[in-house]
Amino acid sequence: MSAIGKNSENSTSGAREYLTFRLDQEEYGIDILKVQEIRGYEQPTRIANAPAFIKGVVNLRGTIVPIVDMRLKFNCAQADYNSFTVVIILNLRNRVVGIVVDSVSDVMELTAENIRSAPDIESAIDNSCILGLGSVGERMLILLDIEKLMSSVDMGLVTEE
Repeated sequence: MSAIGKNSENSTSGAREYLTFRLDQEEYGIDILKVQEIRGYEQPTRIANAPAFIKGVVNLRGTIVPIVDMRLKFNCAQADYNSFTVVIILNLRNRVVGIVVDSVSDVMELTAENIRSAPDIESAIDNSCILGLGSVGERMLILLDIEKLMSSVDMGLVTEE
């Protein structure tokens, strides 16, 4: 937990921290403040008639947590579940949701100058769920509004309050 438990008080003003993870060949970033914990992948209990990208649910210390395979959601080539496969547990609008990703990279601090708007192109991700493209050196991150993505109607996970 120490990797994501960084204190942001020494960050420059306007900078935000993003947890970066990989799906297939792409690298994504989500707001670190939405992340509750990172866990190794364990086979969830399947729920009948759930969309294919919802792998099922796990019991996390008494809380039933739906698990979304982001590779299936984003139409990636099916990846193998291996020792690098992790579940990022998110806390979104007082709802806990887990997302399966290929691997977690690190925590990056990005300022507004490092973030560019995403081009309007047709993709598996709703453009309104992409905050922009973050760049640090040679790395390019797709920054996701994970709360908006998980609360979209097709997900059926988080209700508006």
